[in-house]
Amino acid sequence: MRAHLGNAHFRVVPAMCMAIERVAVLGAGQMGAGIAQVSACAGYEVVMIDISQEFVDRGMGTISSSLEKLVSKGRMSEEESASALSLISSSTDRSAASSADLVVEAIPEIPDLKFSTFSELDSICKPGAILASNTSSISINEIASHTGRPDRVIGMHFMNPVPIMKLIEIINGSETDPEVTAAVLEASEKMGKVPLECNDSPGFVSNRILCPMLNEAILTLQEGVAEPEAIDGIMKLGMNHPIGPLALADLIGLDTVLHIMGVLYEGLGQEKYAPAPLLVEMVESGRLGRKSGSGFYEY
Repeated sequence: MRAHLGNAHFRVVPAMCMAIERVAVLGAGQMGAGIAQVSACAGYEVVMIDISQEFVDRGMGTISSSLEKLVSKGRMSEEESASALSLISSSTDRSAASSADLVVEAIPEIPDLKFSTFSELDSICKPGAILASNTSSISINEIASHTGRPDRVIGMHFMNPVPIMKLIEIINGSETDPEVTAAVLEASEKMGKVPLECNDSPGFVSNRILCPMLNEAILTLQEGVAEPEAIDGIMKLGMNHPIGPLALADLIGLDTVLHIMGVLYEGLGQEKYAPAPLLVEMVESGRLGRKSGSGFYEY
């Protein structure tokens, strides 16, 4: 059953949904470690998988440090922290995901890498497993088409930093089973998050709205309307944004912003989504923001 609002379709989820007990997280970077942490804090058995022991160890260190901070701030007890850590195992072998009920992929935002990974997961994971992607812009339908279970593929777009940000953007593919959506909504809430649904479309909701705003701020700078500090200050003080758009672009990574603008421009075919020439120029020169030490600001 679906509820209709304009041209969008929003599922009315079933009262009963499938049980998720074991979670596999593919990727032990900042996002993957955060997803593994909130999953374990929700009481799920978690295996965090990456391509090398070095990456896995670094991810486990990130989780331990994050939990220590939460304990020091009184947001969880030592016992709760120890319990969460005890639920997390790690592996460098993707076959460790074979018994998971929910697999959350959090690997680099490279389409061909996502597609090959989901094809591999499809062959590894049990037939009933849900395959979720933390992608911020790649089509869920395209990802699902590389599996034999498109009805069990869904988007779970966590926000960074995962342990703190409340939103999970849930992206339904055109074939996603309503029971899969219901199970993912329930798991998201158990993780202490607020899951909000949308349908597969370029940029989904978050980046379709956010990245054009960042791009417009870059155009404003490019055209000499104001300096970076003024652009960011006006948006912070005048619009009550916690961080200015240029500083936010630096934080996200200018290469990532450029990639998403490319997805929007190609997918929606409108000039308003064309990346700002200054953005292209900065990425080509290696000025990617915080990650490179230089963007619209120096770090």
